[in-house]
Amino acid sequence: MQEKTSPDHDASGSGGAGKATEDGGDQPVKPVIPAAAAKRANASVIGMVIALLVSIAAFLPVVLMNPLPKSDGFRPDIDVSAVARNATDVAGFTPVAPDTGDTFSSNYARWESGSGSGVPTWEVGFLTPDESFIGLVQTRQANPTWLLQQTGNAPVTGSRSAGGQEWELRDTGKGERSMVLSYRGTTVVLSGPAKLDEFAVLADAVVKSLESNPAVTVSPSAGPTS
Repeated sequence: MQEKTSPDHDASGSGGAGKATEDGGDQPVKPVIPAAAAKRANASVIGMVIALLVSIAAFLPVVLMNPLPKSDGFRPDIDVSAVARNATDVAGFTPVAPDTGDTFSSNYARWESGSGSGVPTWEVGFLTPDESFIGLVQTRQANPTWLLQQTGNAPVTGSRSAGGQEWELRDTGKGERSMVLSYRGTTVVLSGPAKLDEFAVLADAVVKSLESNPAVTVSPSAGPTS
């Protein structure tokens, strides 16, 4: 005798399993965050926001108390005349202190002993009205080599009249130029990228300063000035 199995029983069993699988696949899995963890996360975000606001509140007064500089930039106020007077004894002559009124300003004034070049010099830097620059160098011990160094080996291209004197004009052709004058015992070199009109204004003031100072007796060992 053979044992018979009920097809209805097998079918119903398979169907039940399939239905259970299908039902389980249709339901999405939803992650569950514990209430305590969610509370801690919210507290962290709120804390960061509060810290940011506190930082802004702390730095805001500092920014307001330190406004941005003006567009024309900072210009140091150098008293060239005072520095020139202090340098007179060591220089052996009265250094020039050109008076250009309020049109030019100086960003440095100093006496250099000439330890590197062997030629002690009085040096002043001038900022022009057009925001350019002209450097002034004066010495009573000028020589051809030193003069070439000061003018960037620029060739003589002509002359310019300023302050009633003829200045030698040297131009590199690359934006840098120099005006040279040997007068009353010293040699003055003006160099920079400024316009010739600005050179002329400063040169005129230099001549006036030279003529207001005692003439310098050139030492026989000083050598030629041009």
